[in-house]
Amino acid sequence: MATIVLDHVSKVYPNGVKAVQDACLEIRDGEFVVLVGPSGCGKSTTLRMIAGLDSVSSGSISIDGRRVDDLAAKDRDLAMVFQNYALYPHLTAYDNMAFGLKLRKHSKAEIDIRVREAARTLGISSEQLQRKPGTLSGGQRQRVAVGRAIVRQPKAFLFDEPLSNLDAKMRVEMRAEISKLHRRLASTMIYVTHDQVEAMTMGDRIVVMRDGVIQQVDDPLGLYDHPRNAFVAGFIGSPPMNLFHGSLERRDNGLWFVEGVAGGSGFAVRPSEAAAARLAGHAERRVIFGVRPEDLHVVSEALPAGAGGPLAATVEIVEPMGAETHLYLATAAHGFVARTRARLRVKAGDTTHMTIDMEKGCFFDAASEAAIQ
Repeated sequence: MATIVLDHVSKVYPNGVKAVQDACLEIRDGEFVVLVGPSGCGKSTTLRMIAGLDSVSSGSISIDGRRVDDLAAKDRDLAMVFQNYALYPHLTAYDNMAFGLKLRKHSKAEIDIRVREAARTLGISSEQLQRKPGTLSGGQRQRVAVGRAIVRQPKAFLFDEPLSNLDAKMRVEMRAEISKLHRRLASTMIYVTHDQVEAMTMGDRIVVMRDGVIQQVDDPLGLYDHPRNAFVAGFIGSPPMNLFHGSLERRDNGLWFVEGVAGGSGFAVRPSEAAAARLAGHAERRVIFGVRPEDLHVVSEALPAGAGGPLAATVEIVEPMGAETHLYLATAAHGFVARTRARLRVKAGDTTHMTIDMEKGCFFDAASEAAIQ
């Protein structure tokens, strides 16, 4: 196990592209940390710098207090699992898993013990161990790739989008297997994905990145309930948080959020008492109001305490999900989504009225997109 520290790490390519900018992060011993963000945000580059596959332009990386910037990848005692499995096609699954140990001159007896123990842990059968990668399913090949990392007993495991080539059902199964593996091994794991559902369900903490910059580091519920900026709010969650652009207006009975331009058409809602106190200094200014899909309620349902609205909107798409229904709606100025009860009797083209649980709403400064705390 290992503690990994990134101290003001940056990566600038020769063409001037800034892939990672001033990244500061401490990954604790035994922690499962997920790097998440859209394509090109710098998450894989960050992982490759930790692994030693990419050099650091500035800053430093330490493992257990030892600076490793100048160490070759093979000397960092880290095991990496790649998106494309990176298995040798001419070797059996057993020999692929044993390959690294053979290079390190381990005895045949120790290699056999480690490979078969890892195979049992991952549910790889003896028959599958004797097969070559081309005859295995995607999920089985991924298990072999993970097994090859496990047998090395490294200080930390690095995963670079390991499930992206699997179908939806297998992704869910392997997601659970990797989480169980982390609990069993209690090892430090760093996992890169563009899928925020994977991030939310697997990570002890999540690192959200955008354009090479770390936006927020928090546990899953911390990110979900208290996003630091509008980007994190809109990226985390499935469906993501709805973001309405508008302004704060002073009225006789207090402060109100008005969708669209000040005094214009749209909807108006009154912030909760606690939010109003935070927002006082932003009166008559442009802001972004965020609300999660589950905090929008069809008006025929019981009115939640502290709700605002009602908000009139046209139903554009109805997605029955079984246990719940997703409604894609539109006002004159915005499209948004509501997560509602299953079998709701609405159809595309209907006008519906929603109330908003203002206790759950978030407000962001329109110019900086930072949360108004």
